Amino acid sequence: MTLGLGGGCHWCTEAVFARLKGVSAVSQGWISSVAPNEAFSEAIEVQFDPEIIPLEVIIHIHLRTHSSASEHAMRHKYRSAIYTVRESDALAAEASLAALQPHFPQPLITQVLPLVAFRLNSEEYLDYYLKNPEKPFCKIYIDPKIRQITHDFSPYCS
Repeated sequence: MTLGLGGGCHWCTEAVFARLKGVSAVSQGWISSVAPNEAFSEAIEVQFDPEIIPLEVIIHIHLRTHSSASEHAMRHKYRSAIYTVRESDALAAEASLAALQPHFPQPLITQVLPLVAFRLNSEEYLDYYLKNPEKPFCKIYIDPKIRQITHDFSPYCS
């Protein structure tokens, strides 16, 4: 199954999802949807086996690792969204969002949108965390997210 996930820095999102069992590929870059969300925003495209890691778990991890319940000035760059290829995947993602809402004290702002286009980031930025784990950005922003998912979703972490 293929999904796009956007909401925070694509370096962070890539690092989180690359550590999950059942995820076969993570591509980091920019994603676009339909109007009014046609502008490209930071995201990843993730390919995973829903028999190993269910869609609802992928979405729950995504919601926990970015500001999925708050608006902020950078939403144009960091659109909180789940991008789907098929209508059946969109319906399943909507159902997962509804089922997960009780786990969050504020209403989720994450949208389910069609995946229209994806542009891969420049080679120098791909696998950013793997190439730069000691950089301050990684220590401040990515390490805490990895610790969180390792604790909260340990059966799905490799």
